[in-house]
Amino acid sequence: MKHFYQPEVKPYLITKTLTPENQETPIQFLNSEMVDAKLFYRRNHFSYPHFTSSFYFLPIEGLVQTSKTFSLQELYSLPSITIKVILECSGDKRELFQPKVFGEQWEKGAISQGIWKGVSLRTLLKFTGLLHTAKEIVFEGYDYGERPDSSQMFSFARSLPIEKALEPDTIIAYEYNNQPIPFKHGFPLRLIVPGWYAMASVKWIKKITVIDKEFKGPFQAVDYVYYPNKENDKGKFPVTTIHVNSTIRYPLNRQLLPAGIYQINGFAWTGKGIITKVELSIDDGQTWDICQLTSKSEKYSWVPWIYKWKALKKGEYTIKSKATDSEGNVQRSEPFWNRKGYGYNAIDIIEVKVE
Repeated sequence: MKHFYQPEVKPYLITKTLTPENQETPIQFLNSEMVDAKLFYRRNHFSYPHFTSSFYFLPIEGLVQTSKTFSLQELYSLPSITIKVILECSGDKRELFQPKVFGEQWEKGAISQGIWKGVSLRTLLKFTGLLHTAKEIVFEGYDYGERPDSSQMFSFARSLPIEKALEPDTIIAYEYNNQPIPFKHGFPLRLIVPGWYAMASVKWIKKITVIDKEFKGPFQAVDYVYYPNKENDKGKFPVTTIHVNSTIRYPLNRQLLPAGIYQINGFAWTGKGIITKVELSIDDGQTWDICQLTSKSEKYSWVPWIYKWKALKKGEYTIKSKATDSEGNVQRSEPFWNRKGYGYNAIDIIEVKVE
């Protein structure tokens, strides 16, 4: 009898661009609620930064009673918080918008989750205090470069309003899935803002500055803003909380299936509250059935769901998934179109053919 060597086959990230590196997660291969760091999507505006982590310090300055610089050892010694958090790029599913929009054409894989460990920002601010005039806190990353709309050099920097910054689950993270955060995901320190789109979770934090006005950096005032009008900026407002959403993981869009019994599966998530219900339609939205949630629905993380489908009749099927959260938010039948293509959360749709 002949024995043939069968090499182990592993999934890889789906490359969008190499410089800067932007790669999405192949969600159809995720079989765990914790995404391995190698399959965690990568979103960058600039090339990876260069710095020496052995001489890494984190200053907090600006409108504080006492400026303070923390060493990594100090941060590791402070009381820690461990939370399972989903990070979703606000451009996730951008490719699905109609009419089409410009920008990185993410499909459904600009999303991942795992367990983050770090120190609550609130804990650090107890050491510095805040002046009563403090309004926002700015986080500047070590990554920098030129933007397409300017020849000027910019660091990636974003702010949070004081109220969000002081929420106990807003953390300065140093571990992902019980390991130091991988360099490409923000080592040694990354901000994690649960419930908000991932542009808020600044990587490679260089410094934290407390200010008394609205931060006007380009990644706050120009990008990551909803522009509902194609021709002008009228009605614009900032991108913040993740919208209620769901994705069908199996079967794949346009897949050919032999007649049989299938377990359709996927996951659902939201930025506020928890997922309370996922519905599935096999007939293009004419009728809906309740899916089974296969784990406890938790704040900040996705919940997997399954649906048993007896696909015994040949033909083409349009399958749709729709999630509802505890705040009463339901996936939209049509996406909220905006010029830069953020926050897509229309009902997920795939088409399959049973042969």
